[in-house]
Amino acid sequence: MKPFTSCFAEHLAGYIKLKRGLGLRFDTQADTLWSFDKYVHEHGCNGLLTQELALDFASSNPNVTLKSVVRRYNDVRNFADYLATYEPRTPRLDPKVLRCPRTRPPAYIYTQEEIDRLVREARNVSLKNPMRGITLRAMVGLAASTGMRVSEVVRLDKSDVNLDTGMVSIRQTKFYKDRLVPVHVTTLDELRNYASARDAFFVGCDCPAFFITMWRTRFSKHTLSLAFINHAKQMGVKTTSGCNPRFHDLRHTFAVTRMVEWYKSGEDLNNLLPSLATYMGHVHYSDTAYYISATAELLGLAAERYHNWLRAWEVHDET
Repeated sequence: MKPFTSCFAEHLAGYIKLKRGLGLRFDTQADTLWSFDKYVHEHGCNGLLTQELALDFASSNPNVTLKSVVRRYNDVRNFADYLATYEPRTPRLDPKVLRCPRTRPPAYIYTQEEIDRLVREARNVSLKNPMRGITLRAMVGLAASTGMRVSEVVRLDKSDVNLDTGMVSIRQTKFYKDRLVPVHVTTLDELRNYASARDAFFVGCDCPAFFITMWRTRFSKHTLSLAFINHAKQMGVKTTSGCNPRFHDLRHTFAVTRMVEWYKSGEDLNNLLPSLATYMGHVHYSDTAYYISATAELLGLAAERYHNWLRAWEVHDET
């Protein structure tokens, strides 16, 4: 982290140190607060941290979304609460001055044929450099077969993937939890093939990441997401909403496919949802249950089961 230079420098550094001392990563918030410090310094602000100052900073970048403006404001607002402990004249910033509607981006559920093509043709994304295709194929295949988040895929280290047992260790994920993810034997074969090709291609590379870019570095979420979008477009994959196909939609597809199979086989979804939630790293079962409404097929199967139960209950009641 670069040094702070504004009139709030000492307290900004102390605030970030406190948050990280409590076990939080606090990386995104720290970046925002560094930008805030730079903004305050460049504009020659030497007074109190007012709501006007926080709003001016939050909206100073015309290229960010409303969601980003709200996040930037709230990061500064939370710091202001901390600052008030040392500077009692600091006013309390209004938590409701900016509102952002909470909407989930529409999930696109890939068909099995699309998944097969995306995995199969990933190997051919670069005829000039086959290693790029081998890497993308392994990453897409792993996400499609396990429902892992894009951040979890890129953060895997070599030590996290047991190529003997097929067990993948996911550490300090979205909600700062660890979990073990067993992979299917076909996925394990792909991971072994990739690891063998990687070690032969990147001889002497000391990067600990399991998946390595052509620059011998760890992938970022942005790099992988963009590579997948370009690949999906080349394959002619088009979402119903008109948005770009997303790497994260592989996760949606995994969850929906699993629940469809359970419904069709007559399994009790209420008993199995906790297992799926644990496997996918969800904190709340409601996050997993969201997928029930993700497709017409799954919603139809749920409705059909309900009507069958209702008819059976009515027959029982008549007797």
